[in-house]
Amino acid sequence: MAGERTLVLEHERIQRKLRRIAIQVYEENVNEPGLVLVGIAPRGAKLAARLKAHLEEISPLAVDLHELVLDKDAPVKSMAHLAHGTVDLNGRVVVLVDDVLMSGRTLMYAAAHLITSPLKRLTTVVLVDRRHRSFPIRADIVGLTLTTTLQEHISVVFGKKDAVYLS
Repeated sequence: MAGERTLVLEHERIQRKLRRIAIQVYEENVNEPGLVLVGIAPRGAKLAARLKAHLEEISPLAVDLHELVLDKDAPVKSMAHLAHGTVDLNGRVVVLVDDVLMSGRTLMYAAAHLITSPLKRLTTVVLVDRRHRSFPIRADIVGLTLTTTLQEHISVVFGKKDAVYLS
């Protein structure tokens, strides 16, 4: 039936997955003074903000938060850019965050923009990995790996109650 949605992750499970992701990010960067979270607009940026809150609860890391804007449908036509201007990423640890990884196109173009600076390290984080790669990129840290058909759609909804749906 068209328009039918299946709840894949409800709010509490998303919060637990974000907490686990934050712990993993902290464990991988325990010797760093801080890191830069870059969320891909719009939902990756919201996810990065939630991840920042968890990191600040569990670690002493100084966490800078930035939003990366790019046209997900035509990433070559308009250059990716940080929403609030240029940021000095030289020698910094950067964590690139998005909600869903499917073909890898969005994550690839976002990473390509970030590595124009000499980063110390780049880590990729996604809430849901669909495993339908067309580009040679992967997520280093994943909340949920979900095998779907190409016709199915994953929707991540952020609000008072976050949710992930399959339709």
